[in-house]
Amino acid sequence: MNASTNFANSCVTDPESLNRYLASAVVYGLVLAVGLPLNSLSLWILLRSHGWRSPCAVLMVNLAVSDLLLALSLPLRVYYYATLHWPFGPITCTAAIMLFRINIRTSSIFITLISVDRLIALVFPLRSRSLRTSACAIKCCAVVWILIISLCIPEIIKLHGALKMCSKIPCFEMQSGNSRAVPISQAVFLLILLLVNIVSTVVVIIVLRKRPSAGSSKVNNKMNVILIFVVNMLVFTIFFLPFTLQLLMYNENNGQVIRVLICLASVNCCLDPLIYYFSLDSFWQDSGKRQTDAGTYSLSRSMERSCSREQLG
Repeated sequence: MNASTNFANSCVTDPESLNRYLASAVVYGLVLAVGLPLNSLSLWILLRSHGWRSPCAVLMVNLAVSDLLLALSLPLRVYYYATLHWPFGPITCTAAIMLFRINIRTSSIFITLISVDRLIALVFPLRSRSLRTSACAIKCCAVVWILIISLCIPEIIKLHGALKMCSKIPCFEMQSGNSRAVPISQAVFLLILLLVNIVSTVVVIIVLRKRPSAGSSKVNNKMNVILIFVVNMLVFTIFFLPFTLQLLMYNENNGQVIRVLICLASVNCCLDPLIYYFSLDSFWQDSGKRQTDAGTYSLSRSMERSCSREQLG
C-alpha cells in the first residue's frame, strides 16, 4: 500500500471524537485571540521603535513575522475543527498546514540565533562588532527563509497531491505518510538547535556568575539576559520538542496525541513576545527614550570598557 492510499484511507473523521475536535477549535481560538493582536503589536513596536538598527532587533522582527503568519492561518483551523468540514479546497489546506510547519522550523532557528547573538555580545563584546551587524543579520534571515521554503517544496507537492485524492478533505489531519525522512530530519535538526541553546545558556550563566554585580541596574540586566535564555529553553522543550519526537512515532493509533501536541506547539506564538520584552531595553518606550541594543547592552558595554583598560594597561 503506497502513501497515497494511506492518505485516502484517512479521509474519514471519527464521530466519537467530536468533543476532542471542539476542544481543538477552542484552543486554536484562544491562541488566535491572544497571538494575533500580541504579535501584531510586537511587530509594530519592533519596526517603529527598534527598526533594523541592531542584529537582535532584526532577528526578532523575523520571529514576529513567522508567528504572525501562523496566527493568520489559525481561523482556518478553528473553522475546520468546529465544523469538521473543509470547503476551501486542497490548495488552501496545503498552505495552512505548511504555515504551521514553516513556523516551527523558522521560529526554532530564529530563537537559536537570538541566543547565539546574546552569547556573542556578552562573551566577545569587542571582537564581535564586525560580525554582529544589522546587515549580517538580514542576510542570515534571508538565507533561513529561502532555505526553509525551498526544503518545504517537496512536502507541499506531496501533501497537495494526497489531498486532491480525498473526496472529503481531512485538512489538518494528514501527516507525512509512509515517508520517515521529514520527521527524522526535523527531529535531528531540532535536537541540534536545542543543544546549541543548552550550551549557550550554560556559558552565559557561567560568565554572569563570574562578573560582579554592582548596582541594581546591572542586576536587572543580568536577570533580563537569564530570562531570555529561560524563555528560549521553555519554547523548545515544551512547544517544539514533544510534537517533533511524537511525529517520529506517528501511526494511525496516535493521531489524537499528534493533534494535542500540534495545539500545544501553536501556543509558542503567544510566548515569543516575552523574548522581545526581555531582549530589548525599554521595549515599550519610544525610540527617543531608549537604548537601541538588546537587553545585554550595558553588560556588553561594561565588558568593552574593561577589555579596553586591559589593552591600555
